[in-house]
Amino acid sequence: MPVHRSGTARRPHTAAAGILLSVLSALALVLTLPGAVTAAEKPERGSARMGMGVVQHDGQGGLPPGTRVTQTEGVDVSSHQGNVNWSSLWTSGVKWAYVKATEGNYYKNPYFGQQYNGSYNVGMIRGAYHFATPHDSSGANQANYFVDNGGGWSRDGRTLPGVLDIEWNPYGAQCYGKTQSGMVAWIRDFLNTYKARTGRDAVIYTATSWWKTCTGNYGGFGSVNPLWIARYDTTVGELPAGWGVQTMWQYTSTGPTVGDHNKFNGALDRVQALANG
Repeated sequence: MPVHRSGTARRPHTAAAGILLSVLSALALVLTLPGAVTAAEKPERGSARMGMGVVQHDGQGGLPPGTRVTQTEGVDVSSHQGNVNWSSLWTSGVKWAYVKATEGNYYKNPYFGQQYNGSYNVGMIRGAYHFATPHDSSGANQANYFVDNGGGWSRDGRTLPGVLDIEWNPYGAQCYGKTQSGMVAWIRDFLNTYKARTGRDAVIYTATSWWKTCTGNYGGFGSVNPLWIARYDTTVGELPAGWGVQTMWQYTSTGPTVGDHNKFNGALDRVQALANG
């Protein structure tokens, strides 16, 4: 006797297909949410640089207008810039620079020598920065790695204290899998170790929105550690808790010659004062 296949016999398969389609659509939506990092977008380890998440997470406005307080122009560079034309930057009015030295406990900038010494040789006041990856190792471990690979300080009047670059994780979860209290403890571990090694309080580079999310807007570092704020707009906007004013402001990633440009909140003698400690 022949079996008659009615339309109802296919419904379970149709329903399953519908469920699968819904799941795939939801997954696609998640992967396109702001801050989501897909496998295709995930950068190579070591390639992180200051402010690489600022535009994606905080947006970008115009360049800063004139201000009442004298601002001193600076740049920050990493391996992305390669060999930098420091003479051109000096002629354009750039007087200070920060150079990426290390990341985590696994990466050293291969252009560090040309960038760090080149900026110094044209007359700039310069320093080094460390891109933190708190999920990899302790704050103390990374501070030691930083100091051992270019992040130290010398009393020559031309070397700025080291910078802890703590911001969005380009390789995964934005807070590196840490709780807010855990992140604060990691930062404190780094800062204490850096000061023990160099005698200087490190500068903290961050963005207010990241700081709020990942530290709970902790305000305990503001009385000691200078703030370098990242905000690509016409004003610095709201600062993280604990700081009444920024020491430096990264205001754009699309400047001439080198993209990342900054304003030191004061005249050149204040830059020199920070270098002198």
